[in-house]
Amino acid sequence: MKDAETVTFGGSGLDRAAAIRRDVPALAAHAQDPASRCIVVWRGKILVAGDNARGVVRLPMDHPMLAQTSGPQIFLGFEGGALFARDLSGWEPGADAPQVSGFTDQSEQHHPACTQGERFAEPRAMLMQLTPRDAEVAATARALFAWHESHGFCARCGAASEPVMAGWQRTCPACGTHHFPRTDPVVIMLITRGNSCLLGRSPGWPEAMYSCLAGFIEPGETVEAAVRRETFEETGIRVGAVRYLASQPWPFPASLMIGCHGVAEPGEITIDPDEIEAARWISREDLARAFAGEDPTLFPARKGSIAHFLLRGWLADRLD
Repeated sequence: MKDAETVTFGGSGLDRAAAIRRDVPALAAHAQDPASRCIVVWRGKILVAGDNARGVVRLPMDHPMLAQTSGPQIFLGFEGGALFARDLSGWEPGADAPQVSGFTDQSEQHHPACTQGERFAEPRAMLMQLTPRDAEVAATARALFAWHESHGFCARCGAASEPVMAGWQRTCPACGTHHFPRTDPVVIMLITRGNSCLLGRSPGWPEAMYSCLAGFIEPGETVEAAVRRETFEETGIRVGAVRYLASQPWPFPASLMIGCHGVAEPGEITIDPDEIEAARWISREDLARAFAGEDPTLFPARKGSIAHFLLRGWLADRLD
């Protein structure tokens, strides 16, 4: 697909330098290097600066805030100097506590050690405000810390595991099992029939919001089979030809969205209320009006999501 790597979180060419993750002396030297920097995560939020254009803050390795962090120091790679990530989730913000209102948390938290207006913000609230590099490092750090938080014990014997490989692995000291960061593959599909596409909505979404259908890939299942199965389960529509278009890391908490185009076969929509709240066919013309803000009954997928990217590509006839 044209411009497939321009999807938010789609990658910026960061040199992840995986070969030195096991080199403890080299990592220690980089951690002491004045050119090295560290980004900070607080309960899934990223320390950022700026207003309309947000920038992920890179703190010097001796910044006083880092003394309050806990857990592994994750090596993210090189961008000039080495780039690390630390977790500050033990800090209590007091009056600036998170305020989740519906779809996402729009609140921001200010740490007293930051004196230049830096604050912690939810990545989903600033999808289109981050540069590709900032989006990549934010997604990577958020996903890894979420994995460490939920995988502190060995799935084989139950003993507490320990972070190794610069935060990219956990090892069980009791049975020796190695555990690696989890990524859950999800198909998200642009299903079309002639001049229309099939969109659905889940309970709890903002009023009138519709998006592409999506679902987790099951064990032993191909991407194409998952597209057909999920579409039929949710809407009763059978799908013929399926092709891959683009992908997007989605660290909420740990998914890889695999964008596909599927061609619908004849049939009527029959939704499964346990899967989705509603589904409808939307013509190109109606979708274009919705993107222009001219249809209050249809709010397409938000900017920055792969669903928005796929729908925009379809409208512009850029799926090849």
